[in-house]
Amino acid sequence: MSITCSKVLPEHSEGLTRLFNAANVPCFCRFWSFEGDDNDWQLRCATDPAANRSELEAEVISARAMGVVALKGEQLVGWLKLAPASAVPKMFARRLYRAEPWFRDAREGVFVVGCLLVHPRHRKEGVARALVEGASAVARGYGARSLEVLPRRLEPPIRDETLWNGPLSTFEAAGFARVAGIDAYPVLRVEL
Repeated sequence: MSITCSKVLPEHSEGLTRLFNAANVPCFCRFWSFEGDDNDWQLRCATDPAANRSELEAEVISARAMGVVALKGEQLVGWLKLAPASAVPKMFARRLYRAEPWFRDAREGVFVVGCLLVHPRHRKEGVARALVEGASAVARGYGARSLEVLPRRLEPPIRDETLWNGPLSTFEAAGFARVAGIDAYPVLRVEL
């Protein structure tokens, strides 16, 4: 069965909830908008994942969520969060990136990949590749001129659950090129 990708729509809310539950991921893609510090975030994920779930559901149902979903038939098997760079200042304020002069440049039209999640039973089936390929078209629809991602460069063996922003090699194969960052935490960009 082939994988199709589309912009996230309100009707994808239940499928996204099932995806995060199946992957046992309590963040529900809320970290970049969470206002507390890292310790507060860990506490919330451990004690109140329902708040994260409710926030994601509300964002998707109200059509404020930006992202790409991957479907295999009727089943939602993947998610890639998109956001204007200006909407996620926390991403670029992290210790590894805040000194980068790259992020002081004009950021209008720059979108970022906030996270990428593939259903555990559908990993190694090309879902991440389909999401990354679909991200460019969906980002253009939101008005993006370029798309950035901050993946981790990990040494094998690599566990799927450590690839929060998706596999580095998948972005490189899709034409993303390194523009900043250190070797273990590169910043990749593709012009749209």
